Amino acid sequence: INKKPGTCCAGQDIYDAKRVSEKLEIDHYVLNYESKFKNEVIEKFADSYLRGETPIPCVNCNQTVKFRDLFESAKNLKADALITGHYVKKIIDNNISKMYRPKDLNRDQTYFLFATTQEQLNYLHFPLGDLPKEQTRNIAKKLNLEVADKPDSQDICFVPDGNYVSVIERLRPEAHEPGNIVDVQGNVLGKHEGIINFTIGQRKGIKISGEIPYYVIKINAKTKEVVIGKKEELEIKKLKIEDINYLSDKEKDFNENIFVKVRSTGKLIESKLDVNMGTVTFEKGEFGVSPGQACVFYKPDQLGVRVLGGGWIRATE
Repeated sequence: INKKPGTCCAGQDIYDAKRVSEKLEIDHYVLNYESKFKNEVIEKFADSYLRGETPIPCVNCNQTVKFRDLFESAKNLKADALITGHYVKKIIDNNISKMYRPKDLNRDQTYFLFATTQEQLNYLHFPLGDLPKEQTRNIAKKLNLEVADKPDSQDICFVPDGNYVSVIERLRPEAHEPGNIVDVQGNVLGKHEGIINFTIGQRKGIKISGEIPYYVIKINAKTKEVVIGKKEELEIKKLKIEDINYLSDKEKDFNENIFVKVRSTGKLIESKLDVNMGTVTFEKGEFGVSPGQACVFYKPDQLGVRVLGGGWIRATE
């Protein structure tokens, strides 16, 4: 993947970090994780789309390259802690490290860190958890750091122009295999040029006219069919989740309703988790929930809104 200036994969970030390190008089190390990043993040991103899912590469990046591999490197350097700029709050309560939503909820990144292990959380520090983003920038300005006005990252770092389809096409040329667009009864309404062009809940770009707007309801990777229908047919009330990571007492914290997020910018949804079946049932129906996304667990307590863990959405009903 070509690296472009202004993305978090670009060499410019290395020099930015170097200048900050020099200013603060701390050591600066450059670790080459390019092959790991490609295998663990980019390749899995492409494969997920081929399965008809909507992936979240940032979670895989945090789960593998950033926390697993960087964690190991920090330990090898005999560092006292691994400190990151994520907008997440860590609170030590009764000698237990707990993850909470940050003060600046507009920057909340807990959704992307649900797979953090307890061992990693014990070693991690999140100094920005109690700061609004503007205050973070003001501190950087007072320290005369050149990155104080650096633009926020917006897109997936290896897809800076937002055109993820072109990335998948380069990695998986077979991704453009055509198929049928069908309604929920299975009637063929048209053709498409590859399931990678669609996500659950999508409305634009379907290119099928009708009396009402059509939405993508389901993507069948095996048959290459894209199922479309009315908005109300998007409603689901239950999720099947896998690879669950718990950051809490599995027996005590899930014996009553919790809250979940099924998209990074989504609201907290009151739900019930069945820890034995790996299912989440919503109190009310939700729309546009896609396999490949994460379902992250939250629970308010006297210290804030705690992250209890989360898992990957594999199926909806």
